[in-house]
Amino acid sequence: MTPPAMRRTYLDVMRGLAVLIMIEAHVIDSWTRVYERANPWFGRSLILGGFGAPLFLFLAGVAVSLSAGSKARRTGDERQASAAVQRRGLEIFLLAFLFRIQAFVISQSSARALLKVDILNIMGPAIVMSAWLWGALHSRRARIAGFAAATAVIAFSTPVVRALPWLAGLPDFLEGYVRPVPGITNFSVFPWAGFVPAGALVGVLIDEAIDRSDEARLNLGFGVAGIALTLVAYAASFLPSPYARSSFWTSSPSFFFLRLGLMVTALSLAYLWEQRATVNRGWSPLQLFGRNSLFIYWIHVEMVYGIVSVPLHGAFTLAQSWLALFAFYAFMVLLAAAKERTVRWWKGRPRRSAEVAGATLAQ
Repeated sequence: MTPPAMRRTYLDVMRGLAVLIMIEAHVIDSWTRVYERANPWFGRSLILGGFGAPLFLFLAGVAVSLSAGSKARRTGDERQASAAVQRRGLEIFLLAFLFRIQAFVISQSSARALLKVDILNIMGPAIVMSAWLWGALHSRRARIAGFAAATAVIAFSTPVVRALPWLAGLPDFLEGYVRPVPGITNFSVFPWAGFVPAGALVGVLIDEAIDRSDEARLNLGFGVAGIALTLVAYAASFLPSPYARSSFWTSSPSFFFLRLGLMVTALSLAYLWEQRATVNRGWSPLQLFGRNSLFIYWIHVEMVYGIVSVPLHGAFTLAQSWLALFAFYAFMVLLAAAKERTVRWWKGRPRRSAEVAGATLAQ
């Protein structure tokens, strides 16, 4: 038996939520006045915004297992399926540099920024690693164990790796892939890459759901497990740290698993949201954002931080920045809807051309 052929719209909702959080983090950071940053609510806004990146990485991991599983069922070749997803990870890694080149050309960013390590730089290699691991392991149980081990190794080794003295001898752009370097990155493999195999573990479970009732029970389990993981991680954050150097907000395994628990819980809530009676009666901006997440990421960063919005940089109070944020959300909805319409028109164009040509010949 194979999983049902259906689009899991609750994953689109989760990606849409990640888009909302990502835009919030960037708009509030870029457009709020300097003196307003002392406002406690500015800090709380950034804490909320900090969930965007791990959520994108987690969902990328879910997609690894779903995509590899789908390709394996279609081709009958797990190795080929794994290789295809690995290539997608490599494409995302290359897109990270293309994105930096775009910023260099359009907004005249510094040459140093071309080597900046951003979320796509971490996501691409993590997808490659997770897809390889999926292909190297050949059973549900082995994949779950492998992804759990990869997640734990990255999370628990982060404080140790970040404290390694010899990393300082690496060029900044290489060191930035291992631990944050001021001016180069806030992202690094440790611990950010760990969210991808964590998502891949969840993806293995979703991919092997036999039917809708099985998937419903699975998501109920996600809710229970996510709450439990969140509570355990929160309680552990108050215990003495076993690490000589560790910071809760950056390198602590407690914070890593607290975020992971909240995301797994949110996945269950998104599933429940998509089971409501009115789900198919209206248009969903969250699903729209989720289907176009890479497109929105690509264009919004330049709009928020780039040359086109220079008059808005540091121009607003915190309250005004939030009002501007909702206006920007509406603008992104219009762009995403226009992009989908353009894609549908483009895909339908050859067919219409062939129909016209056929009618002409018939005459």
